[in-house]
Amino acid sequence: MSLVFEDITLKNAWDVGNSEHGLIKASEVHEVTVRCMADTGAWTLVINEEVRAALGLKIKGRRKSTLANGDTATSDMSEPVEVWWKDRSMTCQAVVLPNADGPNGPRVLLGAIPLEDMDLMVDPVAEKVVGRHGDEALYTLM
Repeated sequence: MSLVFEDITLKNAWDVGNSEHGLIKASEVHEVTVRCMADTGAWTLVINEEVRAALGLKIKGRRKSTLANGDTATSDMSEPVEVWWKDRSMTCQAVVLPNADGPNGPRVLLGAIPLEDMDLMVDPVAEKVVGRHGDEALYTLM
């Protein structure tokens, strides 16, 4: 199976809330559309410093993580980010890594928690992200 890349839109969740409450204009919401790798081995959203700065996100703490090569690292955690894939969205903190670009632009990983939260999965045959239950998200309430 090859790597699966998708375009997602990321928004500063505090900006979105401030816009909805009339504190800032909708045009002032920090947002970026990036090419990300759908990575079911990553547990959450991973962005680099360049994306964090473009979204105007502050660092809200640090967390120890295990990297793909087995090493352990302490990484910064951002303020909440809205993650959008087509018409689906979810909000989470992001792990912020130093700038590291891959062959498809800034390194961003869409991990298992955001994929699951938006009812998405990686289709290994089509090599793309798809809705787990088709075009409409189906949420499990257990």
